Formats: sequence, C-alpha cells, structure tokens
Amino acid sequence: MGARRASEDTGRRIGRRALLVGGAVAATGTAVLARDELARLWWRIPGVEKPREQGVVDFAGARWVSASEANWRRADRPDDFGIDMVIVHVTQGSFDSAVRAFQDPDHQAASHYIVGQDGRVTQMIRELDVAYHAGNRDYNERSVGIEHAGFVDRPQDLTDEMYEASARLTARICARYDIPVDREHIIGHVEVPGTDHTDPGPHWDWDRYLKLVGRARTTQRA
Repeated sequence: MGARRASEDTGRRIGRRALLVGGAVAATGTAVLARDELARLWWRIPGVEKPREQGVVDFAGARWVSASEANWRRADRPDDFGIDMVIVHVTQGSFDSAVRAFQDPDHQAASHYIVGQDGRVTQMIRELDVAYHAGNRDYNERSVGIEHAGFVDRPQDLTDEMYEASARLTARICARYDIPVDREHIIGHVEVPGTDHTDPGPHWDWDRYLKLVGRARTTQRA
C-alpha cells in the first residue's frame, strides 16, 4: 500500500498554473485573448474547481466509498495533468482494512480503486483527482492507482476473479486515456522511482494480467 507521507505530494502547482494563465494573458493581451482559450484555462487558476457530483464513479459497477481528503488532492485530470500510466498495488492486508486506511486522514495515502479477491471494485478517489499512492509526486499526477486486497507472499490471494475484474478496470482506464497496454505504462508500485515498496510482489503474473487487459480492451472496442 502507498504509505509514503503526503508531505511529498501536498500543495497545488500554483506557480505553474499562474504562469500558464498569466503567460497567456501577457503574450496575447486580455483584450484579444480568445474566448475559447479563456474557457480552457479558467480551471487552472488556483482555487477554481469544476463542479462534481458526489458518489459518481468512473468505472461502471464500482461502488463508491470516499477516501479522506487528506489522502488525495483535487485536480482536473487529464486537462491539468495527463494520465499515461496505471500502477498496480497489493494492500498487504484485507479489503476492509484498506478501505479503513484510506478513510483515515492520518494514513495520508490512498489509491483510486481497490479490487477484492471476489472481484468487487470500490472506487475511493475520482480519476480526475491526484491520489497519494505512488510515493512519487510526478507518478501520482500522471497515474491511476489500483490496490488489490491480499499479501505479496500469498499467491492464493491473487484469485481469478481479482485478475479478471482488475483487467477490465485497467482496460477501461487505458481506453479512456489512450494508454498503451504494455509494461511501460502498466507497472507495479515497486517500479516507481524512489519507492521502498515491493508490491505487487513476485507472485503477480504480469504475462497473464496483460493478456487479460488486452482481451478486455478488444472486447470493449467491439
């Protein structure tokens, strides 16, 4: 589970957003700045947020349970930060313990989704928002994190139902953001630079998983 302190990932990129807006205005001039350009940039101003509806999920069939707001930050991805990666985690605990951890503001980490051994999917953070799951700010901003309930040293925890449900979820994410289905863009937490985590562990079957994701992606296109 991504238990890095959120202090590595706190704060908005106010300077970046201010420069984007201010730079556009300075270069073009407020009098001649196109209306559609203003519409595209307004949400980048610090403190401005697009309206959102409580409980809406990004993956059909997922159950919504809110993570603590201390464990993620509001964004408007992929407009402000492009999404080009899915990061696979294993919780090192039960499904319920992961939900409780992500609801705990002192935990200061959470993933967008949790997949259970029975194939159930719970979404706790919207994909448009930045979850503190990878222990690396850049990777957090550009990825969707998926936790899988179980332990890295227990291959029996990685069930058929879990693989299949997670693959459908990842396929949908890849389709939504045009992410290639390969090991450069679907990675494990252990592969994130600077992390001290080992999940999803040696028993995670990457060949099987990518085949399932690819098959689900093809089915979704049909």
